[in-house]
Order: sequence, then C-alpha cells, then structure tokens
Amino acid sequence: MGDTPTKPRPRQIRVTSFDVAAEAGVSQSTVSRALAGDPVVSEATRLRVSEAARKLNYFVDENAARLRTGRTGTLAVVVICRPGEDRKDLNPFHSALLASLCGAASLRGYETLVSFQDGPENFNGRYQEQRKADGLAVIGTTENYSAWDYFRELSNANQDDRGMHWVCWGAPFDDVEWIRSDNHGGGRMATRHLIEQGYSQIVCIGSETSPQRQFGERYEGYAEEMRAAGLEPVLAPIDKGFAREEQGQRAVAALIEQGAAFDALFAVCDPIALGALDELHARNLAVPGDTALVGFDGIRAGAYSAPPLTSVEPDFRAAGEMMVDKLIAAIAGEPHEARRVPVKLLVRESSLRK
Repeated sequence: MGDTPTKPRPRQIRVTSFDVAAEAGVSQSTVSRALAGDPVVSEATRLRVSEAARKLNYFVDENAARLRTGRTGTLAVVVICRPGEDRKDLNPFHSALLASLCGAASLRGYETLVSFQDGPENFNGRYQEQRKADGLAVIGTTENYSAWDYFRELSNANQDDRGMHWVCWGAPFDDVEWIRSDNHGGGRMATRHLIEQGYSQIVCIGSETSPQRQFGERYEGYAEEMRAAGLEPVLAPIDKGFAREEQGQRAVAALIEQGAAFDALFAVCDPIALGALDELHARNLAVPGDTALVGFDGIRAGAYSAPPLTSVEPDFRAAGEMMVDKLIAAIAGEPHEARRVPVKLLVRESSLRK
C-alpha cells in the first residue's frame, strides 16, 4: 500500500484592522484609536469595535503598536507609605483608591505597574525616562515629606518639551497636578446632617494647619456650616506623630478632661473617628445617645464598627477615572481641568438622634 496523500492545509487568512473596521462600520483609524484606549473614541464605538474584533478573532500586535506610537500602554502607580510601614498596614482608603485607579486604567486599555515606596533607598519616578510607562500616578500618605519632595523636584527637573506626565492624590502642595475630594463640601454636608439631627455642640476633631490639605478643607467646611447656623465652631486638635486611631483617642480624652461640652463630633477622617469611638466606649459614653459621631472617607471598617459609623464617602470610581483621564489627557497634550471628586453622606447609626 502506498502512502496516503495528505491534503494541503488551507491557508489561514490573517484578519486585519480593515476587516474589523468593515465589521464595526467605522474607519480603520477609529479601530486603531478604539483598541488603543484613545479617550476621543466614545464608549459606544469602543464597545462596538471590541465586539467586532472579538468576533473576527483579531488581536492587536502590541509590540508593533508600541514601536509605531512610541508609547508603552502602561501607567505607573506609586503608593507612598510611611517609612518602615508594613504593607499590610496600608491605609484602607489608599487601598480602595489604588483598586479604583487600576480598574479605570484597565477599562481604558492600559496596564498598570504598581510600586510601594517609603524612603530614599527605593524612591523612583523615572518610569517615563526608562520607557516603562507613559505616565505616573502618585498616591499615599502626606506625612512622608521626603517622598513628596522627591516627586515634586523630579517633576520640576523634567519640564522639557515632553515633560513628566503625572498626577497625585495626597500631596501637601498645590503647585502639582492633584486630584482631591470635595473636602469643603463634605465638611459642610457632615455638619449640616448633625445640625438637622438636633445637635448643636458639635466639635471637629482635626487640624487647620496639617500638611494634609484635605484636613484643613474639611475643617473649613465644618466651620462655615456652623456659622451659617449661628453656632460657634470648636476645634479639638490632633496630636502630630501618632497613628490616626490614637489621635482620635487622645483628642476625645483631652475634651473630656478639659470639661468641654459636646453632643456631637465630626472627625476629619475615619481612622480618627474610629479611635474617638474606642475612647468614648472606654469612658462609658453612648454613641449615639451621649454623643453623635461622623467621619470622612467611607472606609469599609466604618460599616462594621459598633455602632456603624456615619461617614462622608468620596466616589472612589470617579476618583480613579479622573486620575487616569488626567494622565491620558497629559500624554495626548490635551487639557483636563477636573480636580474635585464628588462625595456623598453614608448615614449610619452613629449620628442618628435617639
């Protein structure tokens, strides 16, 4: 018996971006922009192009695309920690913001490269120069001054034709590309809620002079709402150099030991509020009942405290999207003026009048 002749394999026809364009009913250039995550392309068109590409089993040659555009398709994210801080002790607010930021980047066709930095031995923001990323987002604690000084100086040193594309959350400076919550509006919102519940001796646990710009803005919102209601604002200052929970504990202890009158507390962040709650419990003061309590940041732990903590929560999804969109606009050389993330009040048991 002779060998059975083998049938020649059918030649595979390579699908091109022109085929995808025909399937989606758009131009080839729109296909390229849509699959590259260009914000100029509408979400509806991007989804139509993505579905056409999936149907035709079309994949972008990432290496070729990067060579053509000179871009990496990656955004670097640096999380600034306190010096020597264990990464598992990262502020839960920053964890939530990191997740939102990476999610927003993914939806826009970007990968993310994440780094945790806490001291000069591991500071690095030269991702653009090293062709590792197209832009840089920096988030984290304001208290690591040397880290913020490093990134600010690096940005100033890179003000050439290309510049350094970066955006930050938590910087103690106003002369950088920042995104922040509507802290002033949130402070007013929290205070108005307490006044509407019938509280009048409302004390703010926070700071007017902290490098955390958000703390000053939240206090100003509180003070403005108090004065608008004909009430006198009172600040219980936090002690520097302590963990947030301990700052809350010490502030409440000082108020009680000084004989200060209060029927409600507004803490400028949730960890301070939770520390205040611990101290109030330790002194057998009921929350609510003897005093009400409101925090700021909407961290998950507040929903499980006893009682659950009322808090002002920034729109985390919007925060991540605004940071990524500001970076993408900078990479494209386009303006992006949005800076304030909307907030909402999560009303829970800690602030309700009994």
